[in-house]
Amino acid sequence: MAERKSALTAGISLIIMALVSFFSYGFVHGSLVVKGDAGATFNNIVTSNSLFKAEIVGWVIILISDIVVAWALYIFLKPMNKNLSLLGAWLRLTYSAILGMAILNLIVVLHLSGPGTYLALFQTEQIQSLMMLFLEAFESIWSIGLIVFGGHLLIIGYVALKSGSIPKVIGILLLLASIGYMVVHLSKTFLPQYDGAIAILNLVFAIPMIAGELGFGIWLLLRGGKLPKSA
Repeated sequence: MAERKSALTAGISLIIMALVSFFSYGFVHGSLVVKGDAGATFNNIVTSNSLFKAEIVGWVIILISDIVVAWALYIFLKPMNKNLSLLGAWLRLTYSAILGMAILNLIVVLHLSGPGTYLALFQTEQIQSLMMLFLEAFESIWSIGLIVFGGHLLIIGYVALKSGSIPKVIGILLLLASIGYMVVHLSKTFLPQYDGAIAILNLVFAIPMIAGELGFGIWLLLRGGKLPKSA
């Protein structure tokens, strides 16, 4: 029963994270932030301030869900490999802490886009530049966190592959996703000048990066922790 409850908790949290990530990063962040155009980004965030606030709320939900998943996966995987499941949980919690630091930059951006007498001390161009600086800091810090997240998936994927109860395809997808996260975000952090190659890597690893955790979440929700049917 404990395994089934932890599987349900992890599965529901992973699916919530996937949906909220699509909204916060895929929809809102992707439409409001125009890379390399501080003026357009500033205008988008100022005119759609409520939408930007909703994005931040979404990131907070993702952060909380990540912490819940770290705990639930540890409980679920502990019978399979206690030491590795504990390491995987700590890696995910470390990623969550880094994500929390990244989110703080979005809160600064929110203040820069709102009314405030202290902002009158700055010219509009300066505020726009500061806003872009904090948005880029958010992306960079989150990217470093995703390297750690890749390490978490490497551990989880290995345990899943060796478990005997989790479908092998899920373990393989998680391992491929871990490689994708680490390679893509190590490249973004240390080799940003090769943005064309990084874009290709993103495309190559897109399916395992999306399907790995989401597929695991669906399996956990439907089958995780259930006793096999007797013949």
